[in-house]
Amino acid sequence: MGPKNRPRSISKALSRNDTGQTGAHQVGILVPKDLQILSFFPTLAARIKNPRAVIRFQDDKGKAWDFVFIYYNNKFYNGTRNEYRLTRMTEFMRVHSLKAGDELILMRDDDDITFRITFTRKNAVQKTTDGILRLGSEWRIIQIGDQ
Repeated sequence: MGPKNRPRSISKALSRNDTGQTGAHQVGILVPKDLQILSFFPTLAARIKNPRAVIRFQDDKGKAWDFVFIYYNNKFYNGTRNEYRLTRMTEFMRVHSLKAGDELILMRDDDDITFRITFTRKNAVQKTTDGILRLGSEWRIIQIGDQ
C-alpha cells in the first residue's frame, strides 16, 4: 500500500476488554489483520518471534505516551497466538477514565514520526441508520493519505 493510501487517522470504539473493565492484567487493544488498518502502524518483521515497535503518541495536553505495537506470532513458534495488539495503554486509559463505548482516535503525520492520540466520549451501544444496534468494537479509518 503506497504512502498516499495509508490512513492518517484511525479510530476504535472501545470495548470493556480494551479499557481493562473486565479485570485483565494489562490493557491492550486487538488490532485486526486488515491491511489498511495495519498500514497505519510501523511495519514489523514477521520473520522473528513477537516483533514489536514502540510508538510515542502525544495526547491533547502534550503528554507523551509510549505504547507498543506487537505482532504476537508465537503460533509459528510452537505457541498459540497469531494477533496484532497495541499494548502498554493501562495508564492512559485510567488517567482519562476511558470506558467501553468511548472512541479512541489515533493520528499519524506524514513524517511517520509524529503520532497523536485523542478520544471522544460515546455510548457503548449505537444505533446505525438502518436500525441495527452496534456494540461499538469496530476499527474504522478516518482519513487516508493527503485527503
